[in-house]
Amino acid sequence: MRGSGKLCGFITAIPVNMQVNQVGVPMAEVNFLCVHKKLREKRLTPLLIKEVTRRVNLRNQWQAIYTSGTTLPTPWSTAQYWHRNLNPQKLVDIRFSFKPADTTQAKFNKLHKLPDSAQTQDLQVMTEAAVPKVTLALNRHLRDNYKVHIVFTEAEVRHFLCPRDGVVYAWYCEDGEGVVTDFISFYALNSTILNDERYDKLYAAYAYYNFAKDNDAARLKQLIRDLLIMAKQNNFDVFNMTEVLKHGLVKNDLLFKPGDGKLAHYLYNWRIQAVPSNEIGIVLV
Repeated sequence: MRGSGKLCGFITAIPVNMQVNQVGVPMAEVNFLCVHKKLREKRLTPLLIKEVTRRVNLRNQWQAIYTSGTTLPTPWSTAQYWHRNLNPQKLVDIRFSFKPADTTQAKFNKLHKLPDSAQTQDLQVMTEAAVPKVTLALNRHLRDNYKVHIVFTEAEVRHFLCPRDGVVYAWYCEDGEGVVTDFISFYALNSTILNDERYDKLYAAYAYYNFAKDNDAARLKQLIRDLLIMAKQNNFDVFNMTEVLKHGLVKNDLLFKPGDGKLAHYLYNWRIQAVPSNEIGIVLV
């Protein structure tokens, strides 16, 4: 704001190589739109969108992909949010989660207890050295399973999926020939807790790109369970995911509960028929 130096609004766009129904479409991924709470009736949002559109067009890009928690005209798919308690006591205290009236807090905590360590023996932490083979395996999985997805470059995989504490966490498995067979990851997106004397932050992990060898549902369930364990080890309070990729295969088996929000997906300047959420191969942070 003029005179105070406070941020009025913010929006980002990055170039991505999209595949839509097996057609390559260079797009802008638009994200992180926010406006200062005191200025939300001042029509700043259309101004930000107009400006980012102008700058994207100057780079000869004319299509975009974005998501919204509210329904705008017209989404081509909508994905349900799912939540898994990692710190049930805190989540009940801040009213993020609700325990059944006939269940004690101790029993509720025990129900959500996880093992102390991951159960998949051959999991390895994602490293820069693994970027080429992870890129190959991830792009193959996305190409073979989803109608809408990004084709990643090695530079993008290095930037978005190499672990950084407090930002992104990732692991992979490989076979005897060094080929990546499984990949799991999550990113951090924390929130401020208002009007609570005990807590000021909600530490939330969000499912990122995940796949199991041959789309084996049992294998994916084990890998996502390990992801929950490692999120808990890194002091996250809740694990969130949207029903994209193959996440729907495990949502009911690992104590995930449906949230009250849905994530609508949109394309700008590109027409596509409605797509089921399990055929979406992109996770917009």
